[in-house]
Amino acid sequence: MAVALELARENIRVNAVSPAAVQTEMFDRFVGNNEEVKAGFANMHPMGRIGQPSEIASVVAFLFSGESSFMTGQSITVDGGYTAA
Repeated sequence: MAVALELARENIRVNAVSPAAVQTEMFDRFVGNNEEVKAGFANMHPMGRIGQPSEIASVVAFLFSGESSFMTGQSITVDGGYTAA
């Protein structure tokens, strides 16, 4: 994240959140009412479920908070273990 390096001295932090499947309206439009497809997505994640919007929002809230004031140039993966598998 080159922009994080460029803006660090200006006290501007640049981070990214990378989620996997999240139970949103967009996800619902994509899978429709097909419970088999929903289950397939859930089973792709080691946690065995689809993420909830509040779980992603919590990470974003942390990044906006002063608790992450020394953090820049990072990508935080919030994917129920998908990329760890």
